[in-house]
Amino acid sequence: MTAPQPSPSDPPPAATGWRIVCVTGPAGAGRTTAINALEDLGYEAIANMPLDFVPRLIDGPAPGRPIALGLDVRTRGFSVEGFLDLAATLDRDPRVAFTLVYLDCAPEALLRRYSETRRRHPSAPDDHPEDGIALEIALLAPVRDRAEIVVNTSDMTPHELRAEIGRWFGGEEGAGGLAVSLQSFSYKRGMPRGLDMVFDCRFLRNPHWEPALRPLDGRNPAVAAHVRADPRFAPFEAQVRGLVEFLLPAHAEEGKAHLAIGFGCTGGQHRSVMMVETLAEALAEAGWQVSKRHRELEGKGRTGGQGEGGAAADRAGLG
Repeated sequence: MTAPQPSPSDPPPAATGWRIVCVTGPAGAGRTTAINALEDLGYEAIANMPLDFVPRLIDGPAPGRPIALGLDVRTRGFSVEGFLDLAATLDRDPRVAFTLVYLDCAPEALLRRYSETRRRHPSAPDDHPEDGIALEIALLAPVRDRAEIVVNTSDMTPHELRAEIGRWFGGEEGAGGLAVSLQSFSYKRGMPRGLDMVFDCRFLRNPHWEPALRPLDGRNPAVAAHVRADPRFAPFEAQVRGLVEFLLPAHAEEGKAHLAIGFGCTGGQHRSVMMVETLAEALAEAGWQVSKRHRELEGKGRTGGQGEGGAAADRAGLG
């Protein structure tokens, strides 16, 4: 039921001769970093092109590489209504494969960044940056709702944002293939934004209650074996894999560029991580372009499924 994706040497389908990724979001959320990352991935980067000029961009023949557009409230002629109309126009154009990326960021993180740079906020140059931040976030709410991909940069360094852009648009993405992102997470911290599908793994046997497995994570063979020993695991894994393998070709045929699938458990350390690893291996073997992210393991210096070994992890009841 799987359909291997085109290799980088394959030409993109005629219907998607133009590949356009538009990056937007509030000022200070990392738009310049994201555009630079896309440029490093082979995209032609165009920042702050007036909205009226964008339709003219696709009047000519498609270029030999995809386009990365950086647009925000500072763009000449910007209005939310005009931006959404532009996105709808590009979506309807059979020549264009269009993806809207919204860089989200918590107000307190944006305020901290503006305080560090001592710059004026473009939406309120004569007032406190906090006022401009609140105004811009409210203004852009409909744009955020329209985005196919939402990346929360609140806790990200520029390097981490570049890596996240690489997860979405690296590899075969420039050639028009469907990119699949698999993410594990803890329900205690809430679901990641931008997921298309979510599977709850909390019903599976929890390695946290085994002292020897507690400090490890779902990449460790002993943890994986413990989860697999649950009689409910095999039918769950088989049905999830079957559903995903059924859906991926359908999404690819519709021209969807990305599909984000989340797996959650109590602490985001064992069961959800193990499911992401299992499905990622199966999809990669079937020829799909897959990236993995284990949100709760990031920044903890974990390699090879080894645990932190700290009392804090024990107290958290990680699962």
